[in-house]
Amino acid sequence: MEINGFLHPAVAFIALAMALPFFRGEHWKWLLLVPPVIAIVVVFTATMGEFGVIPYLGNTLILGRVDKLSLVFANVFAIQSLIGMIYALHMKDKAHHASAALYVAGSFGCVFAGDYLTLFIFWELMAVASTFLVWLHRTKTSSAAGYRYFLFHMLGGLFLLGGLLLRYHEIGTFAFLPVDPSSVQYYDWLILIGFCVNAAVVPLHAWLPDAYPEATIPGAVFMCAFTTKTAVYVLARGFSGVYILAVAGTFMAVYGVLYASMENNARRILSYHIVSQVGYMVAGIGIGTALCLNGAIAHAYAHILYKGLLFMSVGTILYAVGTADLDKLGGLVGKLPWLVILYMVGAVSISGMPFFNGFISKTMTITGAAESHNTLIAIGLEIAAVGTFLSVGIKLPYFAFFHKPAKTGLKLNPIPKNMYVAMAISAILCFAQGVYPQMLYSLLPFPVEYTPYTPWHLLQSAMLLAFTGAGFWIMRKIIVPHHGRNLDFDKLYRLIGRTGLGFVCRPIAWADSVWTTVYRVVGLKGLMDFAAGSSWFDRKGIDTVVDGTAYTVRDIGRTGAKMQTGRLQDYLGLTVFIALCIFGLVWYLG
Repeated sequence: MEINGFLHPAVAFIALAMALPFFRGEHWKWLLLVPPVIAIVVVFTATMGEFGVIPYLGNTLILGRVDKLSLVFANVFAIQSLIGMIYALHMKDKAHHASAALYVAGSFGCVFAGDYLTLFIFWELMAVASTFLVWLHRTKTSSAAGYRYFLFHMLGGLFLLGGLLLRYHEIGTFAFLPVDPSSVQYYDWLILIGFCVNAAVVPLHAWLPDAYPEATIPGAVFMCAFTTKTAVYVLARGFSGVYILAVAGTFMAVYGVLYASMENNARRILSYHIVSQVGYMVAGIGIGTALCLNGAIAHAYAHILYKGLLFMSVGTILYAVGTADLDKLGGLVGKLPWLVILYMVGAVSISGMPFFNGFISKTMTITGAAESHNTLIAIGLEIAAVGTFLSVGIKLPYFAFFHKPAKTGLKLNPIPKNMYVAMAISAILCFAQGVYPQMLYSLLPFPVEYTPYTPWHLLQSAMLLAFTGAGFWIMRKIIVPHHGRNLDFDKLYRLIGRTGLGFVCRPIAWADSVWTTVYRVVGLKGLMDFAAGSSWFDRKGIDTVVDGTAYTVRDIGRTGAKMQTGRLQDYLGLTVFIALCIFGLVWYLG
């Protein structure tokens, strides 16, 4: 559907999801690539302006607000949707592909939404569709994780809905406009909390490392790209310069790498690193300078590419070996050499190594924090960078690929070629943006006055990576992964849940116990007495009348039968007897 000269990318993905159930055979899989190609063409040829403006109940809904901020996110969403669909081409599950298509459609809808009402509709579409990407893994664990994931996002959606309705009540518009950092209203805080749930801001983040590792293998690739980055977009659009985000983002960056360093499951390690890397973006948005905003947006773009590559690589390990636990892996470098190379491209990108896209985006945010005199925030982000290289750049590949295998003779499932093609595209883009930063910088909403390749930035990166590498080598026998799971803030959630359950269940259990006692002592005895009385009345009353009548009729019938002898003299004698009785009765009464 074209709306005033702008073909909304979400339409193609929704159409794909609706059409998939009607296709048969195998050739329909190639249709998965059509909506992403359409989206890429639309994004690269779009003109600035507002499209799809719809009057609604005295308000204005805007389906297509196209500007530099929305286009940069739409650009990487379109590219990543194509990569994700290629990666998933081998899957036969139409429900998965339909859920992924609706999920991407919701992301595009949020990016181009010009009002809160439109944003909310697509926001909830994302939540529902992504939940199915977890459930469709079809395991007991994924079912539970998907349910908790859904509850979290419904909670965030309720905060968003409450905030936008209260905002409408106060100012009379649903327009999605930036908030003045010096005068944030109570309804703005509600909206901000709703956004922070999707951004996985600590302590609202536990849904992410809980659900992403349980999603389908391609599903996790989609999920790592869209939910949190859509949240980064709306934060950049509406809450730039709200300083509490700078503090929260720095805490996220350090907290995420801390827990990632302790994890054993590779997909949980990467999930915690989403929390950490999004922390850089949230911190940059909170500081709110042009350099920090450019850095946050550039890092979101780069993160989608290299994090997608990392999740595809680990997903390929899971597909081939059947596990992503580091204590069960090892020795794969000789068996999967191309996978090792592709994974390491993503690993050095997220670690901020020169000539890869993480370097040109991460350093921009840190430099922006330092230049705006937020020294503690800059230091915190640098510390997080050390932990990133330690866990994703060294620990994970060392124990998965190079360490002595826990079990010998691992049997590997054949890896579909489409998975390698998708990973190769991501790896090429990560490297291309690293060596030619203008490829990314030209898309940013503000003019870029930043040069990543300075002697100081190169020296700083080299020292950080070398220091981290040396530290890991010294401690490599100490930090061996062990089987287990860190509950993180789940401990708090479970405590709150059990406490709430106790407050609800104990009064109900007490009332149920009292009622059971009353019923047993009073109610049940009364029912038994009533039943006994009913039984006596049935025997003595109803049965006596009914049975007595029946017996009388039976006796009369038997007497009558005996009187019918068939002899004429008997009938004449009976007639004379009856006549005499009648005469005597009349004589007596007269």
